[in-house]
Amino acid sequence: MPQPLPDLPPPPPATESPTAIAQWVAEVLRNRIVKGAYPPGSRLVERRISAELDLSRTPVREALKLLHQDGLIDISRNKGAQVVQCSAEQAVQLFEVIASLESLAAERLARTITPEELDELEELHARMLTFYKVGSNSDYFDTNSEIHDFVVERCGNPVIHDAHKRLIARARYGRFVAIHNPDRLAQSVAEHETLMEALRSGDEAAAAKVWRQHLQHTGESFAAMLEAETR
Repeated sequence: MPQPLPDLPPPPPATESPTAIAQWVAEVLRNRIVKGAYPPGSRLVERRISAELDLSRTPVREALKLLHQDGLIDISRNKGAQVVQCSAEQAVQLFEVIASLESLAAERLARTITPEELDELEELHARMLTFYKVGSNSDYFDTNSEIHDFVVERCGNPVIHDAHKRLIARARYGRFVAIHNPDRLAQSVAEHETLMEALRSGDEAAAAKVWRQHLQHTGESFAAMLEAETR
């Protein structure tokens, strides 16, 4: 069932380049796909999106190309742009790779993290816990995603970052779906706390282990939900 449309991010100034405007549109559409406002299989109609965002169809068309590059949509002559559908097996395979990349990033970060970086993560972690306690899933997810991105971006290996960037767009929808399982959500919060403990103590092995388990559990939860939908 489609979810409500997420709030729009601040629009770019009218003086921005066509590329910047297309990237803004892509951000809007990407967020809607991830948070279920455009569920798998739904069509993205250029004309409707252009009218809603009060833009010409050119930046919308370019934005759809960016989403296609992310692997979020398929574009065909007959059906136009459609949000991709993922099988349970594909979900497990995707998160298997994401888990490997992010666990390696967590291991490296535990080895090199600075006091300033740890302070930044502590602040993000505390904010995420606040959103969890008040039941704000969307805000929780956004902050949770910031933490995952932080680990990858600060691990000191640009190869991990580049490989992760090519895959994570497809995984974010699964991560958002998984947090709607209360048991998985509680487990996820506990795994985040275990990661923080490993980073505080500089325990590389513990950081790698919990972060691999964290992403694998998310993939398994997402796959189970996909299987339930097909029954």
